[in-house]
Amino acid sequence: MGYVTAVPHPRSEAPGSARAGRLSLAVALLSGALGAAVALLATRQEWSQGTATVAGGAFPLTAKGSDVTGVPAALAIVGLAALVAVFAVRRAGRLIVAALLALSGVGIVAAALLGASDSAALDEQAAQASGDTSASVDALSHTAWPYVAVVGGALILLAGLLALRYGRLWPGMSGRYERSGTPQPRRKAPAVDPDRPEDLWKALDRGEDPTGA
Repeated sequence: MGYVTAVPHPRSEAPGSARAGRLSLAVALLSGALGAAVALLATRQEWSQGTATVAGGAFPLTAKGSDVTGVPAALAIVGLAALVAVFAVRRAGRLIVAALLALSGVGIVAAALLGASDSAALDEQAAQASGDTSASVDALSHTAWPYVAVVGGALILLAGLLALRYGRLWPGMSGRYERSGTPQPRRKAPAVDPDRPEDLWKALDRGEDPTGA
């Protein structure tokens, strides 16, 4: 007597997949939006400070994140746009946008880490303040804001990785915004009453012959 092997129904895993999709979607949206906001906020804060010798005295200098590097702010905007675009595309397009989202996070992390020890922005300010193009900043120090930008980039990277892993389970745009291959039935033009002038004018506006000739 043969044995029949039970095969699980394809929909048996649907509830778990749906829960994973909803959870990953919520985490990705939160981390992506929060990461972009954190990265943008961090670039507007003071990243480094120092002094320049001007007329025999010490002149204080400060540099914001946007002075040090514009990469984190630009990639934060790109990442935010990619997070929104994930829902406008499907299949391969969604994978590409998710990869762009993850790469935006990686770029922010790398740029912020490099900017955490950069002195070029303050050296330029020191040269302008002293009038000496070879002048450099003294007593250079850095704040924690570059590392805050790193956290923002890491959150965007997390959103991108979640989109790569679970993006296929996420919903897309409503079907009414998409074109289907099925031809839509033509709407029948309303009947024209020859005794009503407004109907005649409407028919002419539609490019129809109101006389039926």
